[in-house]
Amino acid sequence: MTTPDPVAIRHMRRAIRLACESVAAGGGPFGAVIARGEEVIAEGGNRVTLDLDPTAHAEVTAIRRACQALGRFDLRGFTLYSSCEPCPMCLAAIHWARLDGAYFAGTRRDAAAAGFDDELLYREVAAPLEDRAVPTRPMLAEEGRQPFAEWMAKADRTPY
Repeated sequence: MTTPDPVAIRHMRRAIRLACESVAAGGGPFGAVIARGEEVIAEGGNRVTLDLDPTAHAEVTAIRRACQALGRFDLRGFTLYSSCEPCPMCLAAIHWARLDGAYFAGTRRDAAAAGFDDELLYREVAAPLEDRAVPTRPMLAEEGRQPFAEWMAKADRTPY
């Protein structure tokens, strides 16, 4: 077994402290840090109840702040440290941000035991449209392709 990187341990401990600070401030028990080596570029706590924003998870908050600090939407070269295993939404944000890696402390089972159970979301992502708990149905598919055609025709688009 390899010895844990002391820098990574420091970042993870900070993420855990941010989670505790979030609880004290009235937010959820989650915190996240985005760093490259020793350099912390952004951090965030869960702000769902504080901002009345169901997408304001700690990881998403940290990703938003990192992108704003860097002036770009691509976080290649950076790593995320989260106090808990990222939920499906946060995992998608980690991928979209192109982070080099993500580490977590608590597991999704720990979160579920505290009332933050994401198992339904894991099942929903894999379920056929007609079997999803929230009705999700295609509509105006041909018209819906128009924005993509315009995007593809745009010579100065910014690929991501």
